[in-house]
This record gives sequence, structure tokens and C-alpha cells, in this order.
Amino acid sequence: MEKIIYTIGREFGSGGKDVGEKLAQKLGFPFYDKDLLSRAAAESGLCEEIFHMQDEKPTSSFLYSLVTDTYSFSNYHGNAYLDMPLSQKVFLAQFDTIKRIAQEGSCVIVGRCADYALSDEPHCINAFIYASKDYRIKRVAHNLGLSESKAKDLVNRTDKQRASYYNFYTNKKWGDSRSYDLALNSEKLGIDGCVDMLLKYGEINQ
Repeated sequence: MEKIIYTIGREFGSGGKDVGEKLAQKLGFPFYDKDLLSRAAAESGLCEEIFHMQDEKPTSSFLYSLVTDTYSFSNYHGNAYLDMPLSQKVFLAQFDTIKRIAQEGSCVIVGRCADYALSDEPHCINAFIYASKDYRIKRVAHNLGLSESKAKDLVNRTDKQRASYYNFYTNKKWGDSRSYDLALNSEKLGIDGCVDMLLKYGEINQ
């Protein structure tokens, strides 16, 4: 089978991670979500904790950058890199890791602007998983054991962070259907239905 890479953007609570995991399992592909952060940290020389603290969040505070900017950046050189804000160094490290992962073969990558990082990759299918806010709030409340009020706050906050992060680094609009090959409503299709649609799209494009 020809190499194929799936990238999955997702609204918080839509089940995008579950879609990615099931898709990878059915295809026998490597799956990358938060474990991508560990690899990016190892390959860049940055502290892994920084990647988790900055994961898909807008630029952090100046004070945080001052405190954490003392870590080693041994794999990078040049004044331009050294003068970058820490958040941009983290993004660059993830960007490079995503490109290396794609060079290794077929895989499924969730979030982290992977569609942007792989915009020149000819064997890439970019999907966005979404659902109504009410559905996502109920799903988050059930899965995390939260009240619907707290789940609503978490959904709104996380969506805002992901949108700000994506829009800043890609100069595109997070969730805009024109940025993706497929936009799938998990409330209507279910997790399995989204997986089936992605599989069919992959077959068509082989």
C-alpha cells in the first residue's frame, strides 16, 4: 500500500482522538497524539514538561518564558533561533518532529497543526472532527465526571486555545472546512462512522 498520512484536527469533546486511535488500529498505522510531545522533546533537547505545558496553547506569558528559557536547545544553532520566544521554539521542534514522522511512513497524527506542517506532503489526508457544543459538553461532563457547567467552561476554553494556537502559527482559520479534505460531524456519524468515512476517502485517493 502506498504511504498515507492522516492528520486530524478536532473540537474539544468531539471525539477526534478516539477517531484517530480507531483509524490507526484498523489500518495498523502508528498513532501520534501526546506521545509526539515526548519525541519532540527528546529530538530537540527541550524539557518535555515545557511541551506539555504549551501543548496547543497560545503564546504563554513573558514571565513563564523568562523562567523556562534556561533549558538546553542543543540541536539548534544561530542567533535567530536563540532570540525566538520559547513558545515558537516548542512549535518549531514539534514541526520538525512531525515532518520526520511523516518521512518514516504511514501514520495518524492528531492536532499540533500537523496539516500545516505537512502541507507539502502529497500523501496526506487532513480531516477535522466537530460536533454541536451541547453534544460536546455532555460528552466531556460524562467522560471527565464534571458538572455540565464546568464542562462548558472547559470546552469553551480549550476550543479558544486551540483556535488561537492554530490561527497564529498557520495563518489559516481553525475549523474552516477549506483548510481540510474532510470535515466530519461526530454527533451525526458517531466515532465509527467518522472512521469509515476516512477509510473510504483513503481508498478513493490511493
